[in-house]
Amino acid sequence: MTQSETILEHNRICDELHQCAHEENRFLRQHQRVPGPEFLQRKATLLERLDRSLTALREVPAASVRNPDTRALLESTRARILQVLQLDKENEQLLLRCSLTATRPASGAPAPAPSASMLQKIYARCS
Repeated sequence: MTQSETILEHNRICDELHQCAHEENRFLRQHQRVPGPEFLQRKATLLERLDRSLTALREVPAASVRNPDTRALLESTRARILQVLQLDKENEQLLLRCSLTATRPASGAPAPAPSASMLQKIYARCS
């Protein structure tokens, strides 16, 4: 595989990850729950491909960055990676919100405070 092909393949994988992050974001906003196992498997497969692509990308000589075409490809890839990271951060926040609302009682009321005897038992175990 040539240097350009390696970079283009990496760029395609980054585009697929970006699309996957968008789909996850839409799902989390609409359904307010964790996506199903098939989506998580797809994401894991994409991450494995990204790992292999990064290994191949590390073999590209650093001197090739001087080439304007290669530099442009790398810059577009970097921009896409930043977009993926931003979306992933937003998805993590949405997942956290989903997990917090899932543990709350359905009534929306806060969980009842533990009794004094329960606190004494916990304290006795820890001391």
